[in-house]
Amino acid sequence: MFTRRTVLGVLSAATFLGYGTMAMAQDKMYIPLVSKGFQHQFWQAVKTGADKAAADLGVEVTFEGPDSESQVDRQIDMLAAALAKKPAAIGLAALDSQAAIPLLQQAKDANIAVVAFDSGVDSDIPVATASTNNLAAAALAADKMAELIGGEGRVALVVHDQTSRTGIDRRDGFVNRIKEAYPKIEIVAIEYGEGDHLKSTEITKAILQANPDLKGMFGANEGSAIGVVNGARELGRKLVIIGYDSGAQQKKAINDGEMAGAITQNPVGIGYKTVEAAVKAAKGEPVEKNIDTGFYYYDKSNIDNPEIAAVLYD
Repeated sequence: MFTRRTVLGVLSAATFLGYGTMAMAQDKMYIPLVSKGFQHQFWQAVKTGADKAAADLGVEVTFEGPDSESQVDRQIDMLAAALAKKPAAIGLAALDSQAAIPLLQQAKDANIAVVAFDSGVDSDIPVATASTNNLAAAALAADKMAELIGGEGRVALVVHDQTSRTGIDRRDGFVNRIKEAYPKIEIVAIEYGEGDHLKSTEITKAILQANPDLKGMFGANEGSAIGVVNGARELGRKLVIIGYDSGAQQKKAINDGEMAGAITQNPVGIGYKTVEAAVKAAKGEPVEKNIDTGFYYYDKSNIDNPEIAAVLYD
């Protein structure tokens, strides 16, 4: 039978255990990572890399993100909650390159090192940014598109957003390369699907219906690229599709001939390098300001090559 004394004893023990748990947690350096989301396999691969770095370096890492890459406010709330735990350092893949800056300033004022990953912010507050050179990668996608459509014709883009650094850089990298090198190629549409494959499918169908002579489309992230493939398939349209990222559906689309090829990043490397840089920064050690984690173009001809296969993810 529970008495008042028993209850007080249980509460005291729980309190003691709680303090003990906090103390044990404090024995390890704590580094939260706030991602753009969880809905794509890309982010799961980034988490895998972060977890591996945490195990190798003996630190505690958490990884979270909003349900949708359109939920900027939700991500800001997650960032605020993570900073309230007073971590040693923090990683952020910003959905909006400016919205998080006030909170990041608070982190800097509290001597919490900030490492940006995948997508940077319009500020010098992050001590490092671990990411793909998205301008160069999207320019390569443009070169491949131009080659496959014979250097002339009309093309369109479906991009995940126009607020994140990745959305801006992949759009601009592709568009600027076409403009500077391929005067006979016309970009007829640039639309934004929030990285959601269903929304991107509907956008693709609208673009295709408005442009019956369209030769090619570029999908600037996993959800965008799958939406382009699905939209073209639903309308029975044959065109050159270049994607970005990997994942099971894109790999299948390439092997099936529905997608010509895609840019793959190194998401596991992004996660690992983010945690590695955060640990160094928290210890006051120098870190490289821009950590280029690399990219490759892959298609049916090289998808099984060991160098390519190592950076593809399911």
